[in-house]
Amino acid sequence: MKAAVITFPGSNCDRDLAVAFEHAGFDVARVWHKDTDLPAGVDVVGVPGGFSFGDYLRCGAIAAQSPIAGAVRAHAAKGGYVLGICNGFQVITEMGLLPGALMRNAGLKFICKSVDLVVASAASPFTSAYAAGQTISLPIAHHDGNYTIDADGLARLHGEDRIALRYRSNPNGSMGDIAGVLSENRRVLGMMPHPERAVDARVGGTDGAGVFASILGEMALV
Repeated sequence: MKAAVITFPGSNCDRDLAVAFEHAGFDVARVWHKDTDLPAGVDVVGVPGGFSFGDYLRCGAIAAQSPIAGAVRAHAAKGGYVLGICNGFQVITEMGLLPGALMRNAGLKFICKSVDLVVASAASPFTSAYAAGQTISLPIAHHDGNYTIDADGLARLHGEDRIALRYRSNPNGSMGDIAGVLSENRRVLGMMPHPERAVDARVGGTDGAGVFASILGEMALV
């Protein structure tokens, strides 16, 4: 199975994400934002955390217009898997792959700590290794993680079981305590917490490993 990890100017979690994919058993290709195509045979695209383009204009907005963005959109449109983490969540939302927007944290401060999450849905390619209702602990590190969506959109997410993860104690004001959202076909996940920082018991625990194991398991069934 093959994963591609995108790097933008200002990305700082791209290597961590590549290592997490490799640890799970993926072959990993690194892709620069000025590339116009993904490598052949890519199954899942990882869009990492960081501060792409310095978070100027609006978090993720400039990265969403980069040359590689068209290839990521095309990959998603044909049913490919996409995982956007933290700034990557912001980027793929700006790309139009997910509904809603990531706004400034309600407390107007950068938050960096581990938080408890509830697996709201285990019926996705990214969470199938967990049990619905399971509590996991993952680190967060963001200034604009306040997930916001209109009332109709929120109702649709609830009705279609597209909320993948919720905060047990909301750190940033996100509507519905939302920490992770799925696309309509469930093959795109955006999440603010960092599972790639929790795949090794020596450095932060292993609660994030289930995300990558889930994707690998899904690939094996295709």
